[in-house]
Amino acid sequence: MSNPVPPRRAPGDPWRSEGAPPPPPPRRRMPGGWWGLVLMAVAVYLLASLVASLFRTGGKEPTIPYTEFSRQVTSGNVSKIYAKDDAIEGQLKKQAPVPGGKGDYTTFRTQRPAFAEDALWAELTRQNVTVTAEPVVRGTSLLPSLLIAFAPMLLLIAVWVFIARRMGAAMGGGGVLGRKAPPRPVEVTEGKRTTFADVAGIDEVQGELDDIVDFLKHPEAYRKMGARMPGGVLLSGPPGTGKTLLARAVAGEAGVPFFSASASEFIEMIVGVGAGRVRELFAEARKVAPAMVFIDEIDTIGRVRGAGAGMGGHDEREQTLNQILTEMDGFTGSEGVVVLAATNRADVLDPALTRPGRFDRVVQVSPPDRAGREAILRIHTREIPLAGDVDLSRIARSTPGMTGAELANLVNEAALVAVKRERSEVTQSELSSALEKVQLGTERPLVMPQEERRRTAYHESGHALLGMLQPGADPVRKITIVPRGRALGVTLSTPDADRYAFTEDYLRGRIIGALGGMAAEHVVFGVITTGAESDLEQVTSLARGMVARWGMSERVGRLSAIPNDVQVAYGLSAAPATLDSVDHEMRRIVDECYESAQRQLRDNRDRLDALAQALLENETLEEDAAYRVAGITRLSKDDV
Repeated sequence: MSNPVPPRRAPGDPWRSEGAPPPPPPRRRMPGGWWGLVLMAVAVYLLASLVASLFRTGGKEPTIPYTEFSRQVTSGNVSKIYAKDDAIEGQLKKQAPVPGGKGDYTTFRTQRPAFAEDALWAELTRQNVTVTAEPVVRGTSLLPSLLIAFAPMLLLIAVWVFIARRMGAAMGGGGVLGRKAPPRPVEVTEGKRTTFADVAGIDEVQGELDDIVDFLKHPEAYRKMGARMPGGVLLSGPPGTGKTLLARAVAGEAGVPFFSASASEFIEMIVGVGAGRVRELFAEARKVAPAMVFIDEIDTIGRVRGAGAGMGGHDEREQTLNQILTEMDGFTGSEGVVVLAATNRADVLDPALTRPGRFDRVVQVSPPDRAGREAILRIHTREIPLAGDVDLSRIARSTPGMTGAELANLVNEAALVAVKRERSEVTQSELSSALEKVQLGTERPLVMPQEERRRTAYHESGHALLGMLQPGADPVRKITIVPRGRALGVTLSTPDADRYAFTEDYLRGRIIGALGGMAAEHVVFGVITTGAESDLEQVTSLARGMVARWGMSERVGRLSAIPNDVQVAYGLSAAPATLDSVDHEMRRIVDECYESAQRQLRDNRDRLDALAQALLENETLEEDAAYRVAGITRLSKDDV
């Protein structure tokens, strides 16, 4: 780690690094190199010659024949003259044509021949011509002359510098006139580095990376044993689960330089630039080894090769990917460089990227469980003053499925609410308000007609009542008919504990609960409105998954007819007969659930009316109040 980073010669966008030795100040060079300097000298010489020739020809005053001058003096048209040796300058009283038909003139220059024997002085005296002691024709002063002379040169220099810099940036490794552009500098981030103490909720992933940290700390012990560490580790998981933070923590825990770049930074319109940037980044990491290179969103360049052959953009992407594969193959284990990459689309990566020898390990980074969410909340509230009534474990129970980024946003929203309320501390009330804003949306000051407000109350009461009646369903946490986001009302249901596998009965209960709003409007008002749009989208997704992905249909069988929803939009993913069976079974399941929803609401009409009336009076019902109004006993957490 004692090797210094070599000097840089161009500013440009730097590579981001933590813990690397600071580079020395860059040396300034002439843009364009020696060829540019030669071209500049030639251009300056030509411009200077042009300006000098203009000054040698004088200004706009013509040089007239001496005979013309004598004629003007004799006719009394000369007002004053200035003579120095045989050179004469003068000014006419009236404008006269230039001999030869080149326009008119008022001021002039002429030369008195040495053999002239005329009585010039007598004629000047007779015509009352003033002979001055100062030149009649005044030339341009020194400062304007300098400006006129050097302005084109300065402008040319500025244009040359601008073009040279733009071409150097665009060409990446190419430069101008065949000269290789200098490498991008390394920007070293100062301050406290991220370690495992700043990461929570992903203990199982952290355990898989402990040996990487140990290798970076003690590489000699592994070399002595003949062990080869993985060339690369791929972090895969949904957005916001902390993949980038985890990579920084690994480097910080090991105390090695950390180079980070997004995969999109390597792609340019010019084919070959991306490969050059990959070589440059890995070369920088080798100079300060042991080190770590982190490539975020690697699926941008790491997709399966071969699609769209012949297209320039694909050629550039594939060349960049090939260079990454080549660089990772070049590791012998002695360099001490570990490559980490992150993606949320590991299924689209090229197999050559994930084979042993490149990214040997694929680590799945999932959303945290309840204990992990509580630990993440404690990390993000370290710098926030909390009141004594704050219960982070309660917030963790109410946020199943949330990632670390979403929990950080939740804490920040709570702090913003506390500032607006002019509080000195964040209380449980601010955290609850922030959670409602994140989960339900922002309240809208929308005034609804009484009939629509009543229909919305029954819609939400249908969702809530069926959620209370379904065995094993997620408990109802809150019901509101206050418009939030795009919805006119919201029913919030979250589980008491994290769920990782779902039974067919649970999924049918989810579908029945989602259809509860439409069923309530149908039972009470005999109409169906557009308010069930998002409910139907959820129902369709659940039914498709049950039939086509999870084998919960006898007719379709135990197979994955539609592996994922993405393939539905790009053509047939199964035989037409199979897709017809999927459609038939989806409709059957949804129809059965809808009939069940209507039947339960008719059988419990008094409870439905009670919930709707309470909503019309209070607008919002919390968990305890909702169960009390419906007359349903809420199972304890131990009974669930």
